[in-house]
Amino acid sequence: MTIFDAIKNRRSIRKYKDVPVPEDKLTRVLEAARIAPSAGNRQEWKFIVVKDKATRDRLVDACRGQAFVGQAGAVVVACATDPSRKWHMVDVAIAVDHMTLAAHEAGLGTCWIGAYEEDKVKEILGIPAGIKVVVLLPIGVPDIDGVPRPRKALEEIVAWERWS
Repeated sequence: MTIFDAIKNRRSIRKYKDVPVPEDKLTRVLEAARIAPSAGNRQEWKFIVVKDKATRDRLVDACRGQAFVGQAGAVVVACATDPSRKWHMVDVAIAVDHMTLAAHEAGLGTCWIGAYEEDKVKEILGIPAGIKVVVLLPIGVPDIDGVPRPRKALEEIVAWERWS
């Protein structure tokens, strides 16, 4: 699989098989985040991997009832360790996107979760004040294929040299 194939064919997965994520695959996904670029190479992030079923089920409530969060074999909670830095959201997003592509290459499914109650997530996982939860990423063995979504034509989203 080429990187472009992974980008083109990755889908958000919202239904997972009730099986654990193989450790070697999960480690590879996390390694993809570790080597991601960040502003000034600060690497001001921390990734909490939640495999415990009871904890994943508690995260469902914090994610506004999105049941598939609890179905995935693992949930990665991506945090910015210094949210005062201008680029903290971008840095964490780049690392998470690396994870989604590595997961897809490994035959795993993911889905970006931005709809969550940060205070609840922080309470469930013991995340200290001053840390920003940026995104949750369920990772698991897909139980369905993702559905391609329509995309705008390149001409609609690209301008050359000046806004047009």
